[in-house]
Amino acid sequence: MAAPFMQRICPRLFGQVIDYCSFRGTMQSKPLQAYSRHFSSKTLNTSWRRGIRLFASASAAVAVLGTGAGLVHHFWQTQSVRAENPLFDDKDRPYIKPSREVRVDTDNTGLKLTLYQYQTCPFCCKVRAVLDYHGFSYDVIEVNSITKKQLKWSGYPKVPVLIVEMPNSNTEVILRDSSVIISALESYLSDRSTSLDKYAMFYPCYTEVISGKKKYDFPNKYFIMYQETKDIGTSPKERSEERKWRRWADDHLVHMLSPNAYRTTREALQAFHYFSYVGEWEKNFSFFERQVVIYAGAFVMYIMGKILKSKYSLKDDVRQSLYDACNEWVKTVKHGKQPFFGGVQPNLADLAVYGVLNSIEGCTAFEDTLKNTNIGPWYNRTKAAIQQHQGSHPLHTKVAPSDMQKEPSKK
Repeated sequence: MAAPFMQRICPRLFGQVIDYCSFRGTMQSKPLQAYSRHFSSKTLNTSWRRGIRLFASASAAVAVLGTGAGLVHHFWQTQSVRAENPLFDDKDRPYIKPSREVRVDTDNTGLKLTLYQYQTCPFCCKVRAVLDYHGFSYDVIEVNSITKKQLKWSGYPKVPVLIVEMPNSNTEVILRDSSVIISALESYLSDRSTSLDKYAMFYPCYTEVISGKKKYDFPNKYFIMYQETKDIGTSPKERSEERKWRRWADDHLVHMLSPNAYRTTREALQAFHYFSYVGEWEKNFSFFERQVVIYAGAFVMYIMGKILKSKYSLKDDVRQSLYDACNEWVKTVKHGKQPFFGGVQPNLADLAVYGVLNSIEGCTAFEDTLKNTNIGPWYNRTKAAIQQHQGSHPLHTKVAPSDMQKEPSKK
């Protein structure tokens, strides 16, 4: 059964060619449009198709063997629940040259941040949206999504992971899970009289092995840990709504992405070539690693898109499910009669929804969404606020709660 299935799928997925000369020329003027429209050619000759089939088969075999070994390893682990310490000594983490360095002149936190990420992971995009909005300086280490060798030291197999080096200290703080990272940073910005390592202790990571698979849980991840109950600047209802829509972005909106970004074999391959471009994989990974991730990744995610479509009961035309989610968000923002859900400036819900959608910005699915929904104006306003680091402006920056200037509450 498996062999005929592979024979049907592989030619569909990999039977497409890139005319690199014309493609790179188009990329110089319109990179996003080039990636979303270029992959329509079907001019692969027979030898090229055979070569890619062989490569795909080898990649699939490696992936299957690796997955099987991982499952066997987990099966023998004893089931238990425990909390993991977010503090560790810096000697445990090997030096890896950053893939990219982001520097903001107005950053006065004194924190040295290192983000381990996939460039187009929606959860990583959420974290970068918050870092950029608040004007943090940080280093980026791009993680190989197949081998994850850059994260071997951490014992945590997911991204994002944020390392925080505290001023005048040898202790580093490891923050795992995008919502934990965002909440911990927001807590610190709200009251810097408490160190970030203290805030990190409010977000314990509970692990449990269930049916041979290790599960991670962060019970408090959507809560901001204010040190005072007065002069916070928002009402309990507003904070509850912010948590609700942050959770909606993680539990609902994000599940619209894979079935849409990888809706067809052509779109799946287009998406992974875009991911390679925007993530600068050519600089960070070898040629072989890059090809494995692109072609094996496109194949796996095409299949996963179909599985997720069924799991989350998306409509037959998965685009309509994505449009419905975006329209739901736009309706919610408009109800407040403000530029953002957070009012005159984005709040964490705005940044979360933006981050999730930003992960597919170069894909055909995103282009279709802009054409068929009204999310564009809100998205562009939020993007501008992030790129301009508006959260670091004196009028918008976070300070100790008792010193905060109240802004008009969102209606």
